[in-house]
Amino acid sequence: MRIYNLSGRAALGVDGGAVDIADASHGLFSPSPQQLYTRWEEFTAWASGFTGSPTLTIDESALDSPVPLPPQVFAIGMNYREHAVEAGLPIPEIPVVFTKFPASVTGPCTTISLPEGQVDFESELVVVIGKRAENVATADAWTHIAGLTIGQDLSERITQWAGSAPQQFGLGKSFTGFSPLGPAVVTPDEFTDPTDLELGCTLNGVSMQKSRTSDMIFSIADVIAYLSSIVPLLPGDVVFTGTPSGIGATRDPKVLLRPGDELTTYIEGIGTMVHTFSTRPAPNGHSA
Repeated sequence: MRIYNLSGRAALGVDGGAVDIADASHGLFSPSPQQLYTRWEEFTAWASGFTGSPTLTIDESALDSPVPLPPQVFAIGMNYREHAVEAGLPIPEIPVVFTKFPASVTGPCTTISLPEGQVDFESELVVVIGKRAENVATADAWTHIAGLTIGQDLSERITQWAGSAPQQFGLGKSFTGFSPLGPAVVTPDEFTDPTDLELGCTLNGVSMQKSRTSDMIFSIADVIAYLSSIVPLLPGDVVFTGTPSGIGATRDPKVLLRPGDELTTYIEGIGTMVHTFSTRPAPNGHSA
């Protein structure tokens, strides 16, 4: 099944269209997309038996993040071997974990304001948690996953690397709009193999990243098991699982995002996100 956020209301994909979940369930479930994940097992039991026809058109201009305010946002760094190589960093022995701030989440088809600095792109598969995960075994990790979606781990590199150690990852990757998600959360059963999906992005029509999630150093199950051994993962949390090679900062010359650019991010079986970029206004209201 596919879960959308249409104009702030949770919607279930049906036959190329959608239905409003709160209306179709006669108020059994909240219209809030975020609240669905707190009742995920109950919701999926209801949705699996739904036989109605679509009543809504999936309008890209109405799409917002299908996980609009996750309690926790985790991200894994250097999780594709070739990305570590291009960054000149050693292959990690354990998952490299940082966090992004929930306020940076935006939808799949928005205009994002660019701060000063060097803003880079990182296409990623994002895991959405559907059941509390604490000390979960690798073999059981997928039973705690609601679904998969697309993410961009947008990164302002100067802020990210400021200071004597990389303590600023969370800030450099959490400017407003720097965690776009969408267009839908797709449940694992919709994929032939949810561990092997093509992903990538194009910038102004030119391919920048292209890989497969099967090339991850640490699998999705490995990541969920590792994180849950340290901190509980909560329903509605999201986990950015790493980006493949091809980021802009390691290219010669660098390819960084500029006002007017169009960034298209895709993952096989999920869809695409399209973002444009503008200049971020200065605090006094004048252009930076």
